[in-house]
Amino acid sequence: MQTIYIDVLIVLNIYVNYFLLRMTAAITRSGLKTARCFLAALYGSFFSLLILAPELNAAVTLLIKLAAAVTVVMAAFGIHGYIRLIKNTAAFFTVNFLLAGAVYAVYTWFKPDFIRFGNSYFYIDFSLLILILVTAGLYFIFWLFRRFSRSGECDGFKVMIRFGKNTAVVDGMADTGNRLRDYFTGKPVVICGRDDLLPLGLGDVSAERLPRGFRLLPCSTVSADGLIPVFNADELLIVNSVTGEKKSVDAMVGIGEHSGKAVFDPKIFGIL
Repeated sequence: MQTIYIDVLIVLNIYVNYFLLRMTAAITRSGLKTARCFLAALYGSFFSLLILAPELNAAVTLLIKLAAAVTVVMAAFGIHGYIRLIKNTAAFFTVNFLLAGAVYAVYTWFKPDFIRFGNSYFYIDFSLLILILVTAGLYFIFWLFRRFSRSGECDGFKVMIRFGKNTAVVDGMADTGNRLRDYFTGKPVVICGRDDLLPLGLGDVSAERLPRGFRLLPCSTVSADGLIPVFNADELLIVNSVTGEKKSVDAMVGIGEHSGKAVFDPKIFGIL
């Protein structure tokens, strides 16, 4: 009988859960803090001890896996409404199922003596160093895919900007290409089109006509370099249209020439 080392089992599942939670966050476009992700992965790793228990009924195993997925997702992302909880749980459960299926396929085809299955959990007997290197490599590959797929752009957001008594709601886009920061405050800048901000009464703002509290900021794009007016909004709220998550962000608003999207750095919403 294969010997199972508890420390290897726990550490293996911490790394696997951490990676799967990051994938879940990417699929559902949910913000996920590193500390919460690690603690949720640690909590979820203790369910792997079921591999040491006698073989359970398939229905019981499924219920335990589902309960584990729900509680791990709650620990990582919070609840924030039942719809979001269901979406995150479904995504996490799905990526778990795909990973377990892939490992089981390898186990079935090649019958390696360093893999053991029990109650839908698996144990791989190799050094912790190899485990760290492999999982870090997998996460790096996933990060590269996220970084360069769709040119680093992600739609599905609404940006609400309040300035005085006026409010504008603009379709938002998270774009890794927007790394613009205000030189004085260090705040990120959400770039909006001039027409998108008309509800705020800012149609006449330009480099030549700056109201009090506005200033010019150098901005480089693929096609040109120039100066754009920037200002502090009284309130800046980003809403994930997919999950319903809302986040008030501390950022400035830049007035560009092109309309249609409010482009922001994904990091200010906890993405990437």
